[in-house]
Amino acid sequence: MATTSGRPGIFAVRDVRSLITETAEEGHGLKKAVGATHLTAMGVGAIIGTGIFVVIGEGAGIAGPAVILSFVLAAVACAFSALSYAELASSIPVAGSAYTYTYATLGELVAWIIGWDLILEYGVSVAAIAVGWGGNLNAFLDAAFGVALPDAIAKSPEDGGIFNLPAVFVVLAITFLLIRGVTESARVNLVMVAVKLVVLLFFIVVAFANFGTGNFQPFAPDGVDGVTAAAAVIFFAYIGFDAVSTGSEEAKQPARDLPLAIIGSLVICTIFYVLTAVGAIGIASPDQLEGSDAPLAAALDQGAGISWAAAILALGAVVAITSVVLVIMYGQTRIFFAMCRDGLLPQRLAQVNQRYGTPARLTMILGVLIAILAALVPLSEIVKLVNIGTLFAFVLVNIGVIVLRRTRPDMPRPYRVPWSPVLPILGIAFAVYLMSDLPWDTWVRFVVWLVIGVVIYWLYGYKNSRLRREQSATPGWARESDPRTPEDGDPS
Repeated sequence: MATTSGRPGIFAVRDVRSLITETAEEGHGLKKAVGATHLTAMGVGAIIGTGIFVVIGEGAGIAGPAVILSFVLAAVACAFSALSYAELASSIPVAGSAYTYTYATLGELVAWIIGWDLILEYGVSVAAIAVGWGGNLNAFLDAAFGVALPDAIAKSPEDGGIFNLPAVFVVLAITFLLIRGVTESARVNLVMVAVKLVVLLFFIVVAFANFGTGNFQPFAPDGVDGVTAAAAVIFFAYIGFDAVSTGSEEAKQPARDLPLAIIGSLVICTIFYVLTAVGAIGIASPDQLEGSDAPLAAALDQGAGISWAAAILALGAVVAITSVVLVIMYGQTRIFFAMCRDGLLPQRLAQVNQRYGTPARLTMILGVLIAILAALVPLSEIVKLVNIGTLFAFVLVNIGVIVLRRTRPDMPRPYRVPWSPVLPILGIAFAVYLMSDLPWDTWVRFVVWLVIGVVIYWLYGYKNSRLRREQSATPGWARESDPRTPEDGDPS
């Protein structure tokens, strides 16, 4: 794959040691400030959002009481990819998540593609979640105080409004918090995670205090097909644990804390999800849950007779969504930061603010762009790209574990995926299966976005790549498909 000029080609692989070394560069290194507790809270903060407050009703409508098994099955499907994220995050503690892991395993072009994919996934996700935050804020104001913001300033033009002020407010507020520092952001997130777990615990306690078994028959009206179909829907309520890996570079002890946070957050959320599902079925029928836009509040109202519960659940949803906006936007800035530091995007944006220890300029630019997106742009169609983008990242991370095991067998791995390559292959299989169930128009939009990305890479990223600039004068770039060769940028 060598070029005639001796410059590395499009599948050049970054050496792991050089990736880690550049994190200590003056002006380009992030502050190591978060531990296992804050990282785990980031995972929980990203996972528990509107999903559990809404998707349980849709799942119950598909699988009946067996939606409980659907939650377990969806967690297992995520677990395979979570294990792969844990191995790579502990082995390559560098900002960028799947983008960085792909750069170290499959080469620059593939890394650019997944980075470009993650830019869309995280950016659209934050904008869409911010819009949902505004809707839930109105629901809380209505349930608690009987008032609501007028549609003109509470909805986007797509939904009949003029300007979505709540969405802009939450995005800009989170932007300023992220600029101030990762420690401050992690502390605020920890408080919000505690609040939403208390709200879910309130629901669980009340539900089990009024529990009955009458709604559990028939348990699985549509059999295995119903369980798997509901799991495909519920799967997306678990997405978010991957955002923990974007904080690799800022972890105090990444080798220990990152695997614990990634796997731990998934386990914690699974326990809460399953207990919530059992409690909901114990006090409300699947039909009652499916027929409500706020199924947990409906379950408490109709099953336990607590009409004022809607305000508590609405508050929980607002806090939950705020936490998701914070963590997902944090992940977006760190992925963009890594791509800028590598020269694939303007490198000057990777400058770290010396006072706050964060990429302040980059964070502000992304915050303003996302706020505009949330305020004015129709999101109903492009938000579907979030699902396919996440699953595509899962596929490449699992492949990355398999590739690095073969090409870097002696690389230190504080955490190792057990039974590799079997579990990573299962992670790939689950992701591909779920991707295959997505509508064709989502695939078309996804391919168009990637084509645009390849054009930008060819016009800018390829020429300005840090790897290419540093190695252009180095002779012997002959075997770039083998990341073990010194010619591929290995300082050894």
